[in-house]
Amino acid sequence: MAEDKRQLFRSLSFLSSVGINLVAATFIGLAMGYYLDQWLETDPWFTLIFLLLGIVSGFRNIYILTAREVRRQARAEQDDSGDEADREG
Repeated sequence: MAEDKRQLFRSLSFLSSVGINLVAATFIGLAMGYYLDQWLETDPWFTLIFLLLGIVSGFRNIYILTAREVRRQARAEQDDSGDEADREG
């Protein structure tokens, strides 16, 4: 039971970090583009370019975090199966 709760909280923290990463990267790109446009008077080009870069970087972060989580879960399952074999043998 305690392990189930621990896994639930781990999953919730992973999902919240994914959402925060996507939103933060998008807003950072948008803000950088907006301020560059204001400074260089090039409305709306830098805003659009940096918004797209922020979105792409947010999805890249999601890909990296997800790949890391999948590897961690695969290692945990492999360790669990190894522990069960030791108990049986």
